[in-house]
Amino acid sequence: MSKKQKLELTWIGKEDRPRLEPRILLEDPQLSHHAPHRVSEQDQFDNRLIKGDNLLALKALEQEFTGQVKCIYIDPPYNTGSAFTHYDDGLEHSIWLSMMRERLEILRRLLSEDGSIWITIDDNECHYLKVLCDEVFGRSNFISSIIWQKMYTTKNSARHFSSMHDYLLVFAKNSEQWVRNDLPRSAKQDDAYKNPDHDPRGPWKATPIQARNYYSKGLYSITSPSNRLISGPPKGTYWRISEDRFKELQADNRIWWGEKGDNMPAQKRFLSDVKDGVVPSTFWSYDEAGHNAEAKNEIRAVTNNVEEDIFITPKPERLLKRVLEIAANPGDLVLDSFAGSGTTGAVAHKMNRRWIMVELGEHCDTHIVPRLRKVIDGTDAGGISSAVNWQGGGGFRYYRLADSLLKEDRWGNLVINRDYNAEMLSEAMCKLMGFRYAPSRDVYWQQGLSSERDYIYVTTSTLTHEQLAALDDEVGEDRSLLVCCKAFKANVSAFQNLTVKKIPNAVLRKCEWNRDDYSLQVAELKPPEPAPNTQISLFDEVREEVLNQPGKKKRKR
Repeated sequence: MSKKQKLELTWIGKEDRPRLEPRILLEDPQLSHHAPHRVSEQDQFDNRLIKGDNLLALKALEQEFTGQVKCIYIDPPYNTGSAFTHYDDGLEHSIWLSMMRERLEILRRLLSEDGSIWITIDDNECHYLKVLCDEVFGRSNFISSIIWQKMYTTKNSARHFSSMHDYLLVFAKNSEQWVRNDLPRSAKQDDAYKNPDHDPRGPWKATPIQARNYYSKGLYSITSPSNRLISGPPKGTYWRISEDRFKELQADNRIWWGEKGDNMPAQKRFLSDVKDGVVPSTFWSYDEAGHNAEAKNEIRAVTNNVEEDIFITPKPERLLKRVLEIAANPGDLVLDSFAGSGTTGAVAHKMNRRWIMVELGEHCDTHIVPRLRKVIDGTDAGGISSAVNWQGGGGFRYYRLADSLLKEDRWGNLVINRDYNAEMLSEAMCKLMGFRYAPSRDVYWQQGLSSERDYIYVTTSTLTHEQLAALDDEVGEDRSLLVCCKAFKANVSAFQNLTVKKIPNAVLRKCEWNRDDYSLQVAELKPPEPAPNTQISLFDEVREEVLNQPGKKKRKR
């Protein structure tokens, strides 16, 4: 295989690509919620909770937020079979890969150049997902595969092994530009530093000065304070520092020989010299990052429902806290398009990160909204609230995806949706034609722009030649205007500064219309029909041929 050839994951239906309609978002003020006043200067108010199909929602966000998201965390369906009616022939696996590919490609475009995506997944699809992410993000942008211990007890009922962990796949948009944050030091880590010799520089920890790695200047004899001659490091090792450097450390009281002064020498590393943070590891134990049972208790606490258990494997707030400590800073934008119970938004809010969440299910209203209200009101004392000293504040806006711009009339023709008012139509056409929706208060025809001199004007009126000529004069030679109207009666080639298009003809072929759900619909698949018994069929055919040969009497059946 040549170096230019690229390995790709293949599956049934990979070439089938949806043509997504870039929907507009409609706010529901009754479900939006904001604190009545600022609690701190870091309060974040412009957060978004979107109810609707997450693929359409991501497409709706693409134009405004491309290149702006610092950290994406998603917890997609694991494709374990528990969510499917039929799990026999591997078709679900292909559908799952297609579902993930479409979303990952938009998520990548939303990431900032120094951003990263974190995906929780289990053994069933982890390794396929890794190859798929290699394809979407580039293998060179793979950062790590983290093991998170999601359970603290084994299940004796397990058929083969008791599953104790999930994975976190971490990819950067650009690994050359992504910079992680160190984790805060814990009290347990600081407790390892003592001060048995009452050194005025404070607590320290002894670290060996010998190692197995070869070092040409690491073979020399030293004498302990008790006058014991040490001819060299233990067999098979070398001193990690040169003799001159050892003497410098000894003179500065940075070598520890034990309380009696005759132990093997070790270097004193002071707590004051250690970095403020700790380099993250690839194993996150449940006592550091929480577990599933902890997450379920957090959900029950904010919903006041002890019996309810609709989330099979929810993620604890401590897990998301650790992700955001590493991947984002206060004020950065965090996105979760598989919001579930809303943990990502709750944690991001408490950590003063901006956030966007998307969720299709009804629990968006029944669980996420009440949970976020408690966070904002400061009445959520669970999760990481105590750890970050959360006091409430900030807010979010609740959005729904608008219906499709075009609907079929009674004759099967695609026409403009009657539910669209003039403002909605203008915003939708801006998205479809590649313009940023930015209506001017002073100039009626400046409803959106693609550059400082290129504008769009949308109207349902039928425009005459005279109206377009007047508009052409007003636009002038230094600007251009795309006019989208229901109809026109004019010779449009006569206008130097205008491009005139009819609605809906201008957008009919741009995307799929009136499709509201791109979620995993595997449960609706029909079970395969039983295959015919080919052995019996073949036998009957041969038997019939023999019986029908000339000279043979047909026997009654």
